[in-house]
Amino acid sequence: MTIEEFQKKFGIVGKSKEIKDLVDITMQVAQSDITVLITGESGVGKEVFARAIHGYSKRANKELISVNCGAIPEGILESELFGHKKGAFTGAVEDRKGYFEIADGGTLFLDEIAEMPLTTQVKLLRVLETKEFMRIGGETVTKVDVRIIAATNKDLQLEVDAKKFRSDLYFRLKAVTLNIPPLRNRKGDILELTNYFLKNFSEKNKIPLPKITKDAEELLINYHWPGNIRELKNVIETAVALNKDGVLDVYSFYPLLEQKKEESRNLPIHLNRSPEELDREMIYRALIEIKKDLMDLKQIALNHNQDINYSSLNFQNDEILPLEELEKRAIINALKHTHNNKREASKLLKISERTLYRKLKEYGIQ
Repeated sequence: MTIEEFQKKFGIVGKSKEIKDLVDITMQVAQSDITVLITGESGVGKEVFARAIHGYSKRANKELISVNCGAIPEGILESELFGHKKGAFTGAVEDRKGYFEIADGGTLFLDEIAEMPLTTQVKLLRVLETKEFMRIGGETVTKVDVRIIAATNKDLQLEVDAKKFRSDLYFRLKAVTLNIPPLRNRKGDILELTNYFLKNFSEKNKIPLPKITKDAEELLINYHWPGNIRELKNVIETAVALNKDGVLDVYSFYPLLEQKKEESRNLPIHLNRSPEELDREMIYRALIEIKKDLMDLKQIALNHNQDINYSSLNFQNDEILPLEELEKRAIINALKHTHNNKREASKLLKISERTLYRKLKEYGIQ
């Protein structure tokens, strides 16, 4: 099976080198029973890779049991994993198998493994090493043949250092580690994923496949996607569900995206107005914010007795200047105030360093 065929079969979308390399490793480790630890931010698709590992393994005809360790209360997680005997505790009205027994011969996917209590970690380590355990309240040992795949959005080494995760379990789990990069680090996959979700949603709901404008594509590519692929899927499906004319433009996505602090200043919130009205609103907001920044800079400098020429900062009630000129003045004065320290200047202007450098180049400021 080729990498492309593997991706198609298990729903792994992406042509970036990072994804191709991950798929290649996944195909290799799937054939063995080695424990796999999958790391990455929430929403990057850790469970998709876990299912691909199981589906391509010799255990594919058996069950894959997924357990979210962070969603099960600490008091009953142990019972859920290992089962219990009747009368073992209040509410145990009958014998019950745990996930390890249910997954016997197959694969057990332990998501959010970092949330597992330390006491349960001890028992999990024993199962990994001996392939046996006892039900809560039981007196006999149960043997199982289960492959373990674990996943976390935390840095387990930091959790170990903080004494929140057992080091012996960590080293046992990370025999093979797959780190899935966040979506913002593989922008080349965004449009492919977008088209994939558009097609799937349209087919599932039996509606015409909508078109997406170039500006909308640029917006999606440049968005930071804090929720990763899960967020992209939700945004695409919501935009299609709310669309009326079969064309998805930037205004189809703006209200669905979480705006960063520096971006939210210039983006409209309510979109039940014409594009011309929205453009005017963005300009008005930018003017107000820039003027406020200039006045704040002036006040800061006054408080620190800085010798700066403020003639350019004096606003008259009837003074109207181009937006670019206001922005340029704000940047120049921020650099003066910070003695050309661009990091501090960006903080005063409440923008990122990257944005500041882009503006310096745009306005030809040395």
